Amino acid sequence: MSEMSFEQMLEESFKTIRNGEVVEGVVIGVKPDEIILNIGYKSDGIITRNEYTNEANVDLTTVVSVGDTMEAKVLKVNDGEGQVLLTYKRLAAEKGSKRLEEAFNNQEVLTAKVTQVLSGGLSVVVDEARVFIPASLVSDTYEKDLSKYEGQEISFVITEFNPRKRRIIGDRKQLLVAEKAEKQKELMERIHVGDVVEGTVKNVTDFGAFIDLGGADGLLHISEMSWGRVESPKKVFKVGDTVKVFIKDINESKIALSMKFEDENPWNNAAEKYAVGNVVTGVVARMTDFGAFVELEKGVDALLHVSQISKDHIEKPSDVLKVGDEVTAKIVDFNEADKKISLSIRALLAPEPAEKKEEASKDDDADVVSVDIDAVIAAEDTKEE
Repeated sequence: MSEMSFEQMLEESFKTIRNGEVVEGVVIGVKPDEIILNIGYKSDGIITRNEYTNEANVDLTTVVSVGDTMEAKVLKVNDGEGQVLLTYKRLAAEKGSKRLEEAFNNQEVLTAKVTQVLSGGLSVVVDEARVFIPASLVSDTYEKDLSKYEGQEISFVITEFNPRKRRIIGDRKQLLVAEKAEKQKELMERIHVGDVVEGTVKNVTDFGAFIDLGGADGLLHISEMSWGRVESPKKVFKVGDTVKVFIKDINESKIALSMKFEDENPWNNAAEKYAVGNVVTGVVARMTDFGAFVELEKGVDALLHVSQISKDHIEKPSDVLKVGDEVTAKIVDFNEADKKISLSIRALLAPEPAEKKEEASKDDDADVVSVDIDAVIAAEDTKEE
């Protein structure tokens, strides 16, 4: 480096700086908590850790090196020790404020790291300028605990810019809403009734489960979860499960789902399996005052009327049977159209003496009644509710 001429040295000796002035300098020394700058003045400039960044306990030797060129703003021409006190973060904040103003005017999407989780929202920093994102604008769904966002980079837009009142508000929610709307539009254009799709269980209620299909949620109603009876969706699914379903119906933005695949329909070959006269074994699933419902397989229930349990008179089925009992009986009626099957244990019992045969025959005719199974099930469901 060539030596300065007498004229240059004379010019430097008369150089003055003022508080608030922006100066440029070269780093000539770095300590963990202090940066020393040659700013071309009779005294060196000092930037303390607190005037470099808002982040606590930053080791300045890890972010600045000797020889770096920096801009800073003069806080005090003489800090009492003959040095010039400078600030880097305040100059950066001013530049950041201008950056935010431009983003506000242009509705630009910004991305920044969450530096602090507050009780009412999140604080992010853009070029040393702070932006507050209220809790109500962090997500498109209610989130009680925002701690998971600390240290994460998030995208947002500036919806209010008032630096005089130190009020710069960010909004992440509208970006998520717009993104979901776009994904929903793409999904609705892609799917059709009958399509088999995979989704993730998002929420489970008493009446069904909401499945995230990657753009919109579909409802898997409790009645569509299985060909068999489902007591509670919460016993079958949990949030996060991956499920295969098919689109049963689409009504504007509402999607109805089902897991009752036709190739798994137990009634497909029921006419052969449960023909009148066949002997079957099942498990008592539910009890009523007039009979017991026996599950022959998932999705196939049959009614064992109280009159068909025994040749002896039985007041109530619960006198001789209970839920979970295994029973063997004969098919005495099969109605495929209405999906109704009637059973009889009595028909498997040894024939009665000849003198009682005529009387028993009359009793059989009286006892084998036509029962609307669907109506019975509906009535029982109403009682349970």
